[in-house]
Amino acid sequence: MVTAPTHQSGRTTSGPHHATIGGSVERVTFHNADTGFCVLRVKVRGQRDLVTLVGHAAAIGAGEYVEATGVWLNDRNHGLQFKADQVEATVPTTLKGLEKYLGSGMIKGIGPVYAAKLVAAFEHDVFEVIEHAPERLREVTGIGPVREAKIIRGWSDQRMIREIIVWLYGHGVSSARAVRIFKTYGDQAIAVIKADPYQLARDITGIGFKTADAIAFSIGYGKEDPRRVRAGVSHALTSAMDDGHCGLPRDDLLRS
Repeated sequence: MVTAPTHQSGRTTSGPHHATIGGSVERVTFHNADTGFCVLRVKVRGQRDLVTLVGHAAAIGAGEYVEATGVWLNDRNHGLQFKADQVEATVPTTLKGLEKYLGSGMIKGIGPVYAAKLVAAFEHDVFEVIEHAPERLREVTGIGPVREAKIIRGWSDQRMIREIIVWLYGHGVSSARAVRIFKTYGDQAIAVIKADPYQLARDITGIGFKTADAIAFSIGYGKEDPRRVRAGVSHALTSAMDDGHCGLPRDDLLRS
């Protein structure tokens, strides 16, 4: 039976119902590649049964270790589950976890069969080989130049996704918004935000001026930055239009 977190499986972070849990992903029940919405079955230390975790992740696979912050909810149809507002995943460290992760389909060119072969050949060094000595992949029976290239490309894509998501988390962006940002800008996400974080409010539904402003301050923008001023004026005028106005007096605009 799964119960709400104890000192073994989760720790209270901001009130009696907000907690952090960590564990290995045993199964990805559902993952929407467009929105990042996912339902995971996670093995959490101190819990006898698998925990159902609901949240957002740009990419996720069985075998990964996840740490999530959120709340425990008792769903009428699905029972006890952990609803996460942030999910951070790291690559596994055990041989079993490595094989499960590589065989999950996350990295193009590797399925369950080749995952088993790769882990048997390189054990804990398998990621090091893919990253820094990919030519050694051909030591594994069945891997030729075409599959090698596919694996290298797939590994590079996953690394890029992780780097961007971790950077966004570091600047206070939630999992759901991080996924939307990545889906909008791809590998240019960090460059776009550094150049003008207020573009987020213009391009992405659900991200407004206040969210973009918080990110801007986090990466070092000042209060009087011209990009902030332009975005603030646009936000104030748009809000006034939503309230039925066709403009604002100068003094009201400055106050807003």
